[in-house]
Amino acid sequence: MSIKKLAGQTLWYGVPRIFSRFLSFGISLLGFQLFDPNGSYAFTQIYAVVPFLNILFTYGLETSYFRFAQDHDRQKLYNTLNVSIIITTILFTALLFLFEKPLTSFIGMQRHPEFVTWMIWIVFFDTLYTIPMARLRQEERPRKYAFINMFSVLLNVALVLFFFYVAKPAREADPYTFLGQLYRPEIGIGYFIISNVIASAACLLLLYKEFTSFRFEFDMKLWKEVMKYSYPLIIVGFGGMINEMLSRLVYQKVSTATVTQREFELGVFGANYKLAVLITIFIQIFRMAAEPFFFNQSRQEGAQRMYARVMKFFVIACCFMFLFIALFLEAWKVLIAGKHPEYAEGLHIVPVLSMASIFLGIYYNLSVWYKLTNKNMTGAYITIAGAVITILLNIWWIPQFKYTGAAWATFCCYFFMMAISYVLGQKYYPIPYPKKKLITYLVIVTLMYILHEMIARNLDPHSSYYKITYYGAGLLFFALFTLLIMKVERKELARLPFVGKFFARPATR
Repeated sequence: MSIKKLAGQTLWYGVPRIFSRFLSFGISLLGFQLFDPNGSYAFTQIYAVVPFLNILFTYGLETSYFRFAQDHDRQKLYNTLNVSIIITTILFTALLFLFEKPLTSFIGMQRHPEFVTWMIWIVFFDTLYTIPMARLRQEERPRKYAFINMFSVLLNVALVLFFFYVAKPAREADPYTFLGQLYRPEIGIGYFIISNVIASAACLLLLYKEFTSFRFEFDMKLWKEVMKYSYPLIIVGFGGMINEMLSRLVYQKVSTATVTQREFELGVFGANYKLAVLITIFIQIFRMAAEPFFFNQSRQEGAQRMYARVMKFFVIACCFMFLFIALFLEAWKVLIAGKHPEYAEGLHIVPVLSMASIFLGIYYNLSVWYKLTNKNMTGAYITIAGAVITILLNIWWIPQFKYTGAAWATFCCYFFMMAISYVLGQKYYPIPYPKKKLITYLVIVTLMYILHEMIARNLDPHSSYYKITYYGAGLLFFALFTLLIMKVERKELARLPFVGKFFARPATR
C-alpha cells in the first residue's frame, strides 16, 4: 500500500470518523450544558473506565489479527479469534456482574450503581464486533466500516435528543403519558449511557454478514501462537488509557478537597479534557488505516523510509491541530462554558493535554518496531513504567495543583513513553526519522502558543479591540506556520497525491 492509498483510506476512515466523533463530542458537550460539573462527574467517570475495559476484553486480538493474517489461513484465524473473544466476553461480563458492587465502590459510583450496569453492557456489545470490524479493515473495506460507525453515532445522538427534548418535556407536561413515562428525572445524565448501550447493540445487526461467515471452529495451536504475541498488547493498549483511568482514580484517593469539591474538579477536568479531542480523533482515525498498512508494508523494500515519511506527515498534521486548538481557546470556551462558566476555569490545561496527545500519537507510530520484531513485552514494560510515573506524579501534584497537576502528569507520562520507545526502537529496528526537524516543528508551535498567550494576557478582555487582536494574532501565527511548512517541505508536498501539483516547480527550459 502506497502513501497515496494510505491517505485515501485514512480519508475513508477519517471523514466519517471525524463527523461521528464530532457528533459524539457535541453530545458530551450537551451533557456539560445540561448538567453542572457535579452532575457531569458520573458521566466523566464512566467514560474513563469504558476504554480500560475495552482493552481488557479484547486483549490485543485486533492487532494480532492484522499480524497473523499476513502468513496464516485467514478464515481459520477469523474463526479461532471469534470463538476466543465470544467465550471470554461472556466470561468477563459474568465476572463483572458478580463483582459489580466492589467495582462500583472502586470507581466511586456508589451514588449511581445503575450506571455501572449499563457500562458493562456497552463493553459487552462493543467487544463482540471487534474481530468482524477488524476484518473489514484488514480486507480494506473502509466504506462499510465507516457506515457502521456513522450509524452507531447517529442512533446514539438521536436517542439522546429524544430523551431530553421529547420525553423530558412530555413528562413535564404530563408525567402519565406514554412519552412522559419514558423519562425519569433521577436518571439524568444516565440517559447518555443508555443511548450508548442501545446504539452499540444495534451495530451487531449491521454485521450480520460477517457473523454468518463465521464458523465455530477453534485451532488451539494457532490460538496459543496468537496469545503469545497478543497478551503483552493488553498492557500496551493501556498506554492511551492509563491517564484517563488512573488520573481520575488517583484523584479521588489523594485529593484533600471535600467530596463535593472533588467531584466538581473532576467534572471541570473531564470537560476540558474533551477539548483535546481533535488530536485524539486524528490519532484514532490514523491508526485505523495505519496499523494494517504498517504490517502490509513491512515486507516491502524501503519500509523503514516509508515509516519515516508517514511519521513526518503525522507530526505536521498534529502541529496544525495543536495550533487550531491552542490559539483559539476563547472560541472553544463557548462550547463548554456557555451555560456553566465554571467549566472555563480549567481552560489552561487544554494546550498541555493537547501536546500530551501528540506525544501519545508519536508513541503509537513508534510502536511499529516492537510489533514487527515480536517484542511486544517491551512495549508492555514501557506502558507499566508510564503508569508508575502517572501514579507518582498524581500523588505528588494533585494535592498541590488539583487537575492542573493531573494534566502535567499526563504530559510527563506520554513524553517518557515516546522518548524511551524512540531510543529502544532505534536499537532494535532503526528507522530514519527526521528527528531534528520534527522536534523543531513541535518547539515552534509551542513557542507560538506561549507568545500568543502573552499577547492575550496583556490585553483588556473587556475592551472593544480584544477579540480582534486575539483572533488576529492567532490567525497570523497559524498562517506563518503554514508558510514555513510549505517552504521547508515543498519537495515532500509535491510528491503527495491530489495536492502535489500545487507545489511542483515549473519545468525549466
